[in-house]
Amino acid sequence: MDYEEGTRGLETLEEKKGNVMGVCATFNEKYLCCRVHVIKTVQNCPFNCTYCFLQQYLNDSKTKVITDIDSIIEEVLEKTNRQPWRMFRIGTWELGDSLALERVFPQASMLIERFADIPNAVLELKTKSAVVEPILRVRHKGKTIVSWSVNTERIIETEEKATAALKQRLRAMKAVVDAGYLLGIHFDPMILYNGWQEDYRHLVQEIFSVVPEERLVWVSIGSLRFSPEMKRLIEINHPSTNITLAEMVVGDDGKMRYVKPIRVQMYRLLYEELMKYLSGDSIVYLCMERWDVWDKVFGYHPKSIGHLDWLFATSLHRRFSIGVKEPERERYEKIAHFSGE
Repeated sequence: MDYEEGTRGLETLEEKKGNVMGVCATFNEKYLCCRVHVIKTVQNCPFNCTYCFLQQYLNDSKTKVITDIDSIIEEVLEKTNRQPWRMFRIGTWELGDSLALERVFPQASMLIERFADIPNAVLELKTKSAVVEPILRVRHKGKTIVSWSVNTERIIETEEKATAALKQRLRAMKAVVDAGYLLGIHFDPMILYNGWQEDYRHLVQEIFSVVPEERLVWVSIGSLRFSPEMKRLIEINHPSTNITLAEMVVGDDGKMRYVKPIRVQMYRLLYEELMKYLSGDSIVYLCMERWDVWDKVFGYHPKSIGHLDWLFATSLHRRFSIGVKEPERERYEKIAHFSGE
């Protein structure tokens, strides 16, 4: 199925009900977490990837988009104004794709315009689509990062069947770069199969044929993970997939993962390929991994979750002049982990 067919599943446009801004739901103090904030402006996704946690998390199959942009921004301003010294990274992708439905309702376009004037926040739109035409002429002032979740062509064809093909995503990346946007790339989840090594190397090469490092803000790396309960749902909902057959262990967060030596091998291979194209200015980080895995892959780890949050803010300030002043590490490290702030 072509990925644009998925947008036909839109059921409702809704007004905001209650608070929509919080910390990413995967946050766990036993792992190094980037502590990104999210605004739940989209619920459900038309793409139906085999590994998607929404098949367990959401009971309502309807796809919903919040249309009350004024109320969303009012909440964002109320929370970001409490800490004017802090740079907030705020995404719209926790419960759905940030751009897949943009031709149906221009929610992202309206958020981009509003975030352009918030001094201590950046907006991250994360997508597996190629729907970028609606945002190319929007006033963004460099305050929006358009990010792609990427994977090898084999995984796109077998586990992400309704999403945009890799070549479509690459064309979309070039289009947003040409429109002056900053970019993020998320290699998550990396998935094991015969031949994965060469395919992931090729994927990196393809991306950097269109993405200049000076426009790349950050790169995340993560591997396949899901709860034991979701394993059963994957096998019921997607009987043709074999992603649940690999050897896995249950971590402290209750998620099943590949065994640590395999994860480290995967991350190292990808990181070594990335460093052929990166000078070290772009932040490369692991999603939901322990300190020791960082050490094995990168040779270092941030000293705390607050330290990692500070590294993001510092990179945005120094590389792109985003933020009102140089971030103060001490303040970031004092933020309570689960405060939602």
